[in-house]
Amino acid sequence: MQEESANRGHVRWSRFAALLLPAIALAGAILVGIANGALAASFAVSGQTFKVSAAKLQGEGFVQYPGVAEEVDGTRHPVAVTGIREAQLFDLCQSVKIPGAPVVLKITAGQGDRPATAEDLLIDLVSLQGDTEFTNINIGQDASTLDRGPDGARGAPGAFGQQADAVTITNLRQVARAIQAGRFNLTGLSLNVNVGADAKECF
Repeated sequence: MQEESANRGHVRWSRFAALLLPAIALAGAILVGIANGALAASFAVSGQTFKVSAAKLQGEGFVQYPGVAEEVDGTRHPVAVTGIREAQLFDLCQSVKIPGAPVVLKITAGQGDRPATAEDLLIDLVSLQGDTEFTNINIGQDASTLDRGPDGARGAPGAFGQQADAVTITNLRQVARAIQAGRFNLTGLSLNVNVGADAKECF
């Protein structure tokens, strides 16, 4: 009986976002038409997406809700805003491909037993894949009432939201439009501009 009770607060989903994010993206598209605010990043985003991968992400204080990332010219993109109060990222890789050229800017950090760390992390997600485990998750909560993530990380009233005490994602693969953090410590940072045959992204 105790084991059954404990399992209620501990949820494991393989390829979680492959099923859930299309629904969140749809909610974000609806917000484009009806929301006056609900902007995701606190800055104007570029028109490009970029890729982020990690062998493992461990986070405390997880929230997710639909939002809109906006470019300087007013172009809006529906995103799934993901907030994590404290995060550790092992074997982190971030890459962006230069449009129209065989050039990739790649950053790696957090190798071995020295993970990259972040506080008050906010990600404007386009897609996410990975084996995901949540602790004490609420799914379908009103996005305006989320309170476990970074301060102020909540969505519009009536919008779909979810939150959990903790999250672990292994084999993380995500495409994003923006990332911001109160503090981001990139241990063992390596930045390279790769050209031609070496211009390979994180995945």
